[in-house]
Amino acid sequence: MTEITLYNTAIRAKEVLKPLDATNVRMYVCGPTVYDRAHIGNARPVIIFDVLFRLLRHVYGENAVTYVRNFTDVDDKINARAAESGRSIGDITAETTRWFLDDMGAVGALEPTQMPRATAYIPQMVAMIETLVADGFAYEKEGHVLFRVRKYEDYGKLSGRSVDDMIAGARVEVAPYKEDPMDFVMWKPSDAATPGWDSPWGRGRPGWHIECSAMAEDLLGSEFDIHGGGNDLTFPHHENEIAQSKCAGHGFANIWMHNEMLQVEGKKMSKSLGNFFTVRDLLNQGIPGEVIRFVFLSTHYRKPMDWTAQKAADAKAKLTRWFALVQDSSGDFPSPNLIKILADDLNTSMALGYVDALSRQIEKTGNGVSEFKWCLQVLGLLNLEIPAWANASEFDFTQWEAHFQVVRGAAMAAKDFGPVDALKAMFANAGVEVRMSKDGVELVAGPDFDASKLEGLT
Repeated sequence: MTEITLYNTAIRAKEVLKPLDATNVRMYVCGPTVYDRAHIGNARPVIIFDVLFRLLRHVYGENAVTYVRNFTDVDDKINARAAESGRSIGDITAETTRWFLDDMGAVGALEPTQMPRATAYIPQMVAMIETLVADGFAYEKEGHVLFRVRKYEDYGKLSGRSVDDMIAGARVEVAPYKEDPMDFVMWKPSDAATPGWDSPWGRGRPGWHIECSAMAEDLLGSEFDIHGGGNDLTFPHHENEIAQSKCAGHGFANIWMHNEMLQVEGKKMSKSLGNFFTVRDLLNQGIPGEVIRFVFLSTHYRKPMDWTAQKAADAKAKLTRWFALVQDSSGDFPSPNLIKILADDLNTSMALGYVDALSRQIEKTGNGVSEFKWCLQVLGLLNLEIPAWANASEFDFTQWEAHFQVVRGAAMAAKDFGPVDALKAMFANAGVEVRMSKDGVELVAGPDFDASKLEGLT
């Protein structure tokens, strides 16, 4: 069986994945708070852990992997959106959940095994909080229940910080109901206008961190294999998850994986800079989901990623060339080389390099098409059919290639290549690459091919 090695943030090194149960490899990834469209930064962990999900299913079996990704559907941002829009919280969360699934499906992400909503697990959250209060790790004051951070000796181990350094370097909420500035809220009171549930501490709602601890424990057990998310969640979210779960008597996650952040054109994504994009924005601009996914996979998940228009254009051109090689071919030839690359800490950028080398081999020899198509499918770049946007590669250029060859022959005889240059410019304007050799002329449709610009040429 293939040995998978992953970088574990908890030990700051790569380690071999040794599943607790090879017949049920378990992974939890923090999902979205559903109050608006997912921005492109939200898509990075979805795509990264989708590739890991696919890899695990290949190595251990399709039915031997349980992947949980939650929806946070109780949150102050959702409450604020409901108040400003006049819509019900239920309507907003239902709509934005569907948006998220549609947009992530468009970039090739499989749906996880389980997609729990936080509001369906309130009893489990209350039960975990009760355990922590009973054991002295949490306390109630003024309708709030807070976790005693200093009671957990390993607090800060995941993020590599001491509690005192955290207080000095971070903004922490100072409140009269806190024993210590670092203590975090697990339960807070709700007024009549705010969603709330009955609890031993009065009507209220959960804090953010307790949600994932309770859902992970309920769906994956007291201990599981992998916990993932963006590195912006390392502190405080994941740090707090570990503290409350460990103190509640759970082993929790063995390997912690975090993807780096995303920039746009070399700058931090920000609405004020005008470089803030949702996934739907890009799709509506005509950028295919496969292209978005390719750009994301071209950078290793532990490195900062820069989304640029040029990268998108280059990705579209490459995918157009790749898809032209797999028309009407089977894809049932597994590639041990690709799996070996992905099994080394999910090296998707190297995987794309391997696939590109395969494409060059096919163009030269015609060999390897089945393996090539299988690789595209494993990376989530190709489903059952070639996407419609890439079908320009099927266009029959035979007539135009013959016309170009006549013009080229006449130019060589007259030693006047002006007509050839003019023809090349016309094809380039139509999005067609001209490849000339001693054997003739080959015309290849690019990602921006527009046949209408060549009407009346011959």
